[in-house]
Amino acid sequence: MKRYRQFTMTFAVFLLALTTLLSGLPGNVQAAEDELGLSAEAAILLDGETGKVLYEKNADVVLGVASMSKMMTEYLVLEAIHKGTITWDQTVKIDEYIHRLSSAPGLSNIGLTQGEDYTVKELYEAMAIHSGNAATVALAQLIAGSEKNFVEMMNAKAKELNLEDYKFVNSSGLNNSSLLGNHPAGGADDENVMSARATAKLAYHLLKDYPEVLDTASKPRLEFRDGKTYDNFNFMLPTLVHAYEGIDGLKTGSTDFAGYAFTATAKRGDQRYISVVMKTDSRDIRFTETAKVMNYAFNSFSKEQIFDKGFQLKGQETVPVTKGKENSVAVQTDGELALPVKNGEKEQYQPKLVIDKDLLNEDGELTAPIEKGQTIGYMTVESKNGGDIQFITSKNEKAIQVPVVAAEEVEKANWFVLSMRGIGGFFGDLFSTIASTVKGWF
Repeated sequence: MKRYRQFTMTFAVFLLALTTLLSGLPGNVQAAEDELGLSAEAAILLDGETGKVLYEKNADVVLGVASMSKMMTEYLVLEAIHKGTITWDQTVKIDEYIHRLSSAPGLSNIGLTQGEDYTVKELYEAMAIHSGNAATVALAQLIAGSEKNFVEMMNAKAKELNLEDYKFVNSSGLNNSSLLGNHPAGGADDENVMSARATAKLAYHLLKDYPEVLDTASKPRLEFRDGKTYDNFNFMLPTLVHAYEGIDGLKTGSTDFAGYAFTATAKRGDQRYISVVMKTDSRDIRFTETAKVMNYAFNSFSKEQIFDKGFQLKGQETVPVTKGKENSVAVQTDGELALPVKNGEKEQYQPKLVIDKDLLNEDGELTAPIEKGQTIGYMTVESKNGGDIQFITSKNEKAIQVPVVAAEEVEKANWFVLSMRGIGGFFGDLFSTIASTVKGWF
């Protein structure tokens, strides 16, 4: 019994040590949760360029998203602008419902006058800067004919973007009970929900597909036609109370169900990050927790060159060739690869060569002729501990695949050379067989 207890204690200590060791390796982004100790139900941090996941906490838990769901409305508005379906100077006449919603107490709004025409740009700025809910519904009606139809578009676009964890029941992010008896989808108490990962993925697509979204999101204040000035609810923008260097977007959100949430993006130099914090307890806490995440990003990560253009992996500088004047060809990368890497962990990443299997014969050889610059595979990167390098979308995994090309030309050998090789191979095999037989006699 004593030996059993000693074994159990030793095994427990081993497991604890192993867990501690693995938590520090680059494949385990969840480990950062303990470092930050966020007062948020869920959070995630992305590299804005590659979509690499740098930190996450409960990132797949589905929570209320509130007005951060307006990012989807922004996406669809900008998509419609690009397609020419609507224009910025196109006008929208405000109906009775939009007017009443714009003056409903307790909601984020800019007052819209019934029967008056407002341009798409005015409504978009009211939505994106001051989170105007009525302006959001007006845009939804313009694009889809009704908010109900627009919500169907939102869910369809979410599916197209592979957001996975989401449900949209209205265009604004309000609880349906706040929509004056109008329920575009779901029940009276339904509300838009998403996970932190899905929210970050939406923000990533929005920034990549329509970077002009920041032209509006970065404005600290909106001067509207009513003569009033409205603050952006993103109080981390310059000149506002929680101003943070580099913050230029993106969207806040709050309801009783969702708590206080914030999707932020910040850029310093050539490095951009995207963060999401969800279900904090107050307006200010969502900003202080976002500052923690962004401080972690800018202080703990830097862009590191994993390999340069023309890089050759040691031990795999060449690939065997059959039917060529040479029996191998030198290969090298046709581009460079840089990734955000946590300070001190660059050595935990290693290049990996992947040759296109369709180009190889059963003996693992390329077949001549081979042209200089011909793509024969790609170079990627992996962590030495075998853990996955996580990205916000599967497409981003290809962003770390740099083409590998032939560094030289290999001409096809003529028939005489091939014949001599064949004869040489025949006699070589014959000699090997005889030698093996003779050796067996002794």
